[in-house]
Amino acid sequence: MDRTRLLTRSLLPAAILATMPLLAAVPTAHNRSRTDALGHTLALADQPPLTDGSTAPASPEPELLAKAAPDECFAGIGKPYPPGPPCRVGVPKVNQAYVWGLTRSGDKLWFGTAPNVHCLTAGTGLKQTKPVETDDFVCEYGESQLRKFNPLLPAVGGDWRPPDVYRYDTRTRQLTDKRSDIGNASALDRLRLNSTVGIRAAGSHRGVVLLGGPALVGINLFAFDDESGRFLGSTTLARYGNIRNFVVADDALYAGVGVGPDGLGGGAVLRWTGTRSDPFRFKVVGNLPGQVSDITAHEGRIALITWPSASVRGRVPGVWLSPRLADGESGLTPADAKGWSQVWNVTRYEPDPVVAGTYALGGLASYGGYLYWGTMHVPMKSTQAHKKRYEPERKQASPVAVRNTQRTASIFRAGNVDSACACKGKASVELLYGESKLPAFDPKANGGAGGWRLTPTGYTPKFGAAGFGNGYNNYIWKMVVAGGSLYIGTMDWSYLARTSRGEVKATLGAAGASSYGADLWAFDNPNRPAKPVDTTGLGNYLNYGIRTMVADDSALYLGMANPMNLRTDREDDVPEGGWELIRLSLAAANRSAAGTGRPAPPGGACGK
Repeated sequence: MDRTRLLTRSLLPAAILATMPLLAAVPTAHNRSRTDALGHTLALADQPPLTDGSTAPASPEPELLAKAAPDECFAGIGKPYPPGPPCRVGVPKVNQAYVWGLTRSGDKLWFGTAPNVHCLTAGTGLKQTKPVETDDFVCEYGESQLRKFNPLLPAVGGDWRPPDVYRYDTRTRQLTDKRSDIGNASALDRLRLNSTVGIRAAGSHRGVVLLGGPALVGINLFAFDDESGRFLGSTTLARYGNIRNFVVADDALYAGVGVGPDGLGGGAVLRWTGTRSDPFRFKVVGNLPGQVSDITAHEGRIALITWPSASVRGRVPGVWLSPRLADGESGLTPADAKGWSQVWNVTRYEPDPVVAGTYALGGLASYGGYLYWGTMHVPMKSTQAHKKRYEPERKQASPVAVRNTQRTASIFRAGNVDSACACKGKASVELLYGESKLPAFDPKANGGAGGWRLTPTGYTPKFGAAGFGNGYNNYIWKMVVAGGSLYIGTMDWSYLARTSRGEVKATLGAAGASSYGADLWAFDNPNRPAKPVDTTGLGNYLNYGIRTMVADDSALYLGMANPMNLRTDREDDVPEGGWELIRLSLAAANRSAAGTGRPAPPGGACGK
């Protein structure tokens, strides 16, 4: 029996699989047709890993530490997957797309992946489930073999596959597959991994590493002993539907979660109270109206940002602060759960209420006495929301609506943040990169026909236009402070947008080949504009996003998002698809060599 059939039979019962539509706000996916010692990763050096006591030599910047390799053979939409790789029939396909969860513990990096995220995002968020194949990627949706063997699986989940889990030793450069540790532990552990959408969160504290992500029901967590690498076990937290980030503050580990599928029940902050021998103990120390996205420590408090729920109108994303960590008992306790206060929400900037409901917030960091955050915008999601609200009879949104609903990521910061004044809306919030005016729709204009008008946002950008001046920077995805600077990673969808509708290009500008790839920017002083570190995907212009990022005293470690699952030919002049783990020394980052030495896409602006 082939592995795809085995996979579908190893998942949860059919009654639970019927809940797969709950993936609607969860970008994810994966499959595999063979297993080797390091899962599906490319060998990046001819020499073996360094022995204990050795130190890795200096490498060119940026340095590719590990990368997803093909894990399946593709012979056409709806066709059976031939054996391989290597593929005697069909072409190699790399399903693993994102380094979705990443944490550092000493010299070790622990991370998990998410596969075919572009397909799941387009399917769940934009309702695009018609199979599509390009030179770059394929989304099979309802035609996939996974769904054919399990008809109860909705079409939107057809490109989903189980995630991978790895540990990388930054000192010896040794990559270790930890997925096999989970799979070999017990049938229940294997079942949990094979029913996990992807490893979306990773955290470490007191010698324990926790990795987890949304599952078919609840969230699944996997624990490891950081020192020995030993797998400690897994569990399912059925009450929660999503988990995105952990943070350590005042010697305690916290996680932000969504309550129920897609955060229908709001959000929560969990304080970890576990140990190596009992790694899955938590206390609820925060109750929020929306599911928690990013979370960080700021000025003696925990700060977090929330996401909307697709099924709950009016629940817009916001920025929240905890009570002081030093008040009463050390750290946050269950008594603090209702003591959180909102600093800001997106309606204070976005003048169109329908568009505001499609925002998400991403990237969060404490730097120079300020709390920084950014916005996130799934391309065309706001257009679909506008069409559903005002033009439901149309097959497609009007060109005018397309032009006026596109948004580019903005960056804000708040000073004088204190829960007492935040409750009264008096926190000092600045727009660093964004717009002073945005289009807003008035349904009563033009005699009830409706009309758009440029409307003040209430802010004047301090440093520049949204997206650092690049209209296709649609996500502020991750922030990290290292070496005295604040680093910001984006998603840049210009490569995908090169074939977009003319209205998109008219609004955001031409998708030029020189701009393809994720951006990395840095603030080296709170009083000065950010500087570009790299604007072309850090060596691979198919890397459209910096999804995760951690740092040590000498380097940044970046987990890249790259869903180009058919770009697997290492002999052509196009880089390869699949996730990448990249090291960039702080010295090189400070040189701000934006875009130098990067391969240009063939064929100019329309290169494939």
